[in-house]
Amino acid sequence: MAGPRAPVAALAALLAVAAFTCCAVAEPPPSERSALLAFLTATPHERRLGWNASTPACGWVGVTCDAANSTVVEVRLPGVGIVGAIPPGTLGRLTNLRVLSLRSNRVLGTIPDDLLQLPGLKALFLQQNLLSGPIPSGIQRLGGLERLVLSHNNLSGSIPFALNNLTALRVLKLDGNHLSGSIPSISIAGLSILNVSDNNLNGSIPKSLSRFPRESFAGNLQLCGDPLPPCSSAFFPPTPSPGASPGGGGPAPGSSKKRKLSGAAIAGIVVGAVVVGLLLLIAIVLCAVSKRRSAAAREGPKAATSAAAAAAAPAARGQPPPASSEGGGITSSSKEDLGGGASGSAAAVAAAAAGAAAGEQSRLVFVGKGAGYSFDLEDLLRASAEVLGKGSVGTSYKAVLEEGTTVVVKRLKDVAVARREFDAHMEALGRVEHRNVLPVRAYYFSKDEKLLVYDYLPNGSLSAMLHGSRGSGRTPLDWEMRMRSALSAARGLAQLHTVHNLVHGDVKASNVLLRPDADAAALSDFSLHQLFAPSTTRAGGYRAPEVVDTRRLTFKSDVYSLGVLLLELLTGKSPSHSSLEGDGTLDLPRWVQSVVREEWTAEVFDVELVRLGASAEEEMVALLQVAMACVATVPDARPDAPDVVRMIEEIGGGHGGRTTTEESEGVRGTSEGERSRSGGTPPAAPTP
Repeated sequence: MAGPRAPVAALAALLAVAAFTCCAVAEPPPSERSALLAFLTATPHERRLGWNASTPACGWVGVTCDAANSTVVEVRLPGVGIVGAIPPGTLGRLTNLRVLSLRSNRVLGTIPDDLLQLPGLKALFLQQNLLSGPIPSGIQRLGGLERLVLSHNNLSGSIPFALNNLTALRVLKLDGNHLSGSIPSISIAGLSILNVSDNNLNGSIPKSLSRFPRESFAGNLQLCGDPLPPCSSAFFPPTPSPGASPGGGGPAPGSSKKRKLSGAAIAGIVVGAVVVGLLLLIAIVLCAVSKRRSAAAREGPKAATSAAAAAAAPAARGQPPPASSEGGGITSSSKEDLGGGASGSAAAVAAAAAGAAAGEQSRLVFVGKGAGYSFDLEDLLRASAEVLGKGSVGTSYKAVLEEGTTVVVKRLKDVAVARREFDAHMEALGRVEHRNVLPVRAYYFSKDEKLLVYDYLPNGSLSAMLHGSRGSGRTPLDWEMRMRSALSAARGLAQLHTVHNLVHGDVKASNVLLRPDADAAALSDFSLHQLFAPSTTRAGGYRAPEVVDTRRLTFKSDVYSLGVLLLELLTGKSPSHSSLEGDGTLDLPRWVQSVVREEWTAEVFDVELVRLGASAEEEMVALLQVAMACVATVPDARPDAPDVVRMIEEIGGGHGGRTTTEESEGVRGTSEGERSRSGGTPPAAPTP
């Protein structure tokens, strides 16, 4: 019997080892951890990154590991206030590094040889720093490099011909430096983006690069050739005319008549110049008077756009960004690596972003997980955009950036708080992370413009899904989806109330955005009411009765709005739509109460649910009771948001995915993978 037992025991041991191996937390090798810590220790930085030897390196801010967490593959530290040279013997020890981004800092010195020892490096983003010296020819050792962005530094010398050895290169941006000499004949088949503008380059543009637009070479006064003007007029003297003296000395015989004609021409030119000068002087005086008269009226989008175009140009020419912002978040002030030519922009978004660029020297401030994005005001200015909706606090736009990232930009109007209070409030909103809440990712504040940036969720709003194109062949929202949306909204509200002590202030169907996973709808536009003067116009038919008198939003008024939302899901009627009662909105709770009072409860429910053959009458009646409790006239009679979550979970059973307990234990720190599946997280790659 000993024989058969031995293999069994060995198999059991192997299984135990395998189980232990699977359960163990993988970590990069100690050499990589020490290299990262040595880099951070030796480099002054203004923003605390929280790198700690006692925590896993793969969880550090800006550090990304491979799928097995066995090695560091990306280091992204944009705008964290790094000052000084890159210490030798640090980042060069990350042998499997594929992406390095230190953009928008104050990195000094030359491009270190350390970085040229990384064989797997695919993307290097060092723009908007203070790097000096030449581009080292040793850069050819980075044979797999696909993106090289060194824009807006103090680099000098010539562009090395060795760049031709980077056969995988797709993006090369060297604009805004002090590079001189001629452009080498770079013939890389896959190169799709090139920018060497605003340098001191001269000579003719190689034919291999003539396919790129004029903007790629602008700002080099001595460059010529396609796509710029031809070189013959600037660099080669014209062919002498037959009557000209070969030696350039005295005039040829018989040229006295030509001398007289030349004198008359000169006199004509002088007279013409005097006349033109007088006309210009008159025009300048008239313009000054006109500007003085219209200065007070310049507030339309066209004025903002034109003013910004003039102000944004020098910013795009490589002015180094300020060291930090009042908001304390990661900031972005540089054009990103993947941008190509300017794409078509919606005029309103152009006015918003451009007006912001024209204002005070402020920057886009990223908060919370917004650090995963990599764009700035210039990107928003160039973005292709469309209006998503106009609300009481501002207009929302869908902005598609040049590299393909899509975000939502909300242009606020009538903000009533100062910069310091605005910054502090945005930092608080950026800290909210929950799959049923859509937090602010970035913001911009200047005297003339206030912008908020959110993740874009392509599935649209609950309002559009519930009310859009009724009766025109669309698929109605079934009961399962309505229950999941109700539970998601309640969970998001409970998270704001209990964890962050925030009042939403504007709970309504258009602020419930649908994610791809059915039980992860998200509440958006939360807690913006603190930025504006008190008003009773917001939220329409969703506002609680006491808000009309006190103008004070509370947790209980949020619950009332949630109750109206539940009634909207049950009845299919929107409280924001006009009614025949003369007040512009439908008092949905009062209408439901009147129908139920007549014992016609079945008449309350949406006719589309009846057509779908919904067989959940008991659940619908139970949710109606929860909704009516939420819209009680007396605030103290309304349940708290966590109680509403519990009651809906008890009704729905299998509708709601996770339970309240699971929410409190697991969802508060939503995993990156879950957020990426739900479409609500910034892109992790390939932007720096």
